[in-house]
Amino acid sequence: MSRTPQPRHIILGGRVAVALTLEEYEQLMASRRQIGGQSARVRILAQQAKRTEQLLGELETLIREPAACPGHSGTAPEACPGPAPTGRTARPGEAADCLRCAVATLLRRHRDAAS
Repeated sequence: MSRTPQPRHIILGGRVAVALTLEEYEQLMASRRQIGGQSARVRILAQQAKRTEQLLGELETLIREPAACPGHSGTAPEACPGPAPTGRTARPGEAADCLRCAVATLLRRHRDAAS
């Protein structure tokens, strides 16, 4: 593990300054480049996360509309009256054959877990 460089203070033109060896200066510049690269990667990941969150929000809005599901008569996806996999009526919280309701349930479960 390399040691943390200790700056040498000098007086230059009446002002306090720090003197670095060439090796210390090169290490400082390499560190700055690494931090700059990491900062750019974090910025890109944050933008991707924001776009993904917007996409999920729009998807949730689309699937929340009960009119497009033939099994719904004005009910929300969490109360899907469509048939369950066994052919009986689905209960709240139970997966239904309705893809719209299944996606809504999945989104809700993951969003609740993230909160």
